[in-house]
Amino acid sequence: MIDASHISQRLSLALALGLFVGLEREKRHKEAGLRTFAFAALQGALGAILGENYALMSLALLGVLITFLNLQTLRNNQGTELTTSAALLVTAFSGILCGLGHTLTPAAVAITTAALLAWKEPLAGFILGLRETELRSAILLAIFAFVIYPALPQGTIGPWGLIEPRAAWITVILIAGIGFVNYTLWHVYGDRGIELTGFLGGLVNSTVTVSELAEHVSETQGESTYAAYRGILLATAAMVLRNLVLMFILAPHVGLHMLGASLCMGVGGALALLASYDTKKMETLPPEQPALSLESPFSLSTVFMYGIFFLALQIAGTLSHHFLGTWGVYATSLIGGLFSSASAVAAAGALAAKGTVSNNVAATSAIIASLMSVLGNLPFVLRSGNKALTKRLAYTLGIVIGLGVLGAALQIHFTKVVS
Repeated sequence: MIDASHISQRLSLALALGLFVGLEREKRHKEAGLRTFAFAALQGALGAILGENYALMSLALLGVLITFLNLQTLRNNQGTELTTSAALLVTAFSGILCGLGHTLTPAAVAITTAALLAWKEPLAGFILGLRETELRSAILLAIFAFVIYPALPQGTIGPWGLIEPRAAWITVILIAGIGFVNYTLWHVYGDRGIELTGFLGGLVNSTVTVSELAEHVSETQGESTYAAYRGILLATAAMVLRNLVLMFILAPHVGLHMLGASLCMGVGGALALLASYDTKKMETLPPEQPALSLESPFSLSTVFMYGIFFLALQIAGTLSHHFLGTWGVYATSLIGGLFSSASAVAAAGALAAKGTVSNNVAATSAIIASLMSVLGNLPFVLRSGNKALTKRLAYTLGIVIGLGVLGAALQIHFTKVVS
């Protein structure tokens, strides 16, 4: 038997959630507003407290109310209130969960419902800004994750058990998925300035972004040197951040080991950005922005490229560790970082997850991959032919690389002292 205090707590939570969701509808002057949503949540909670049959009856009664609501709006030539009706049903189900004694789940559902209602315009604008490429990529993501992945064999295959299909496939999906989300954000918001373009582009592919920004300097006869410098720094910082987040997802313990070096690189880049800020130069920036030629990271060709490169790095890392020891793993990351730092970082995390290498070795390998990605971008800056940009970036990125090496060395020393 539920005591009165527990009942009052459940009803109070349902009332609060109903009022919270109804606040947004009231703000938009809908027929069903603050009080209607509060009553819907309370009705669901009361039905759940009384029993399953009463909970079902409360939903049926709410269905009748929703029917009359839509008939009223149709008579007033205002169309149907489908969104409000759906929100009422969700709120009633949240109330039922409250009545059953749940707290976190109904609260999360109510907050999500209110967010979806309040963010109508931003969500609609974002969807309308998507192209056919992004929509096809999203469908491919679903096929790869929910159709192909379950069909792959479990465990390792091959003569030495070097390949684990499911682990490799989910890692490839993760790399391409993160890149695809960033690519979509860049496509929708990246035309608001060279610096924002640099950061979002760096999250997708820092090499292409740096190359395009450097090329833009040549096209503008050096007028965009200042903005390109800051954009390249932001693209570099975005790459380091992406690799760190990727490692935390794949191998959290390894992510902790590479946190110090990543922070050193990030702080160095942030200080360089602050030191370069010039109000007068910001006011005289050219209006045109560089048109980055980034491709969707979730196209078929890109996904297979990620997969092949990731498997090659993973196999090379395992074999080099077997024959050459730790230095073989470092050499693999050094070479891999020049072509795809994300794949090299993922391969290092996979080796640590399998127990092939220690967390410290995997973290150092990931840092080496990020550092090589930074170093590999300098030749693209040289192509701009702008000596001032090349000299300034070489000096700044050299400091960033030095800080990364220092952070990695301190992390290794700290780990040895602790162990």
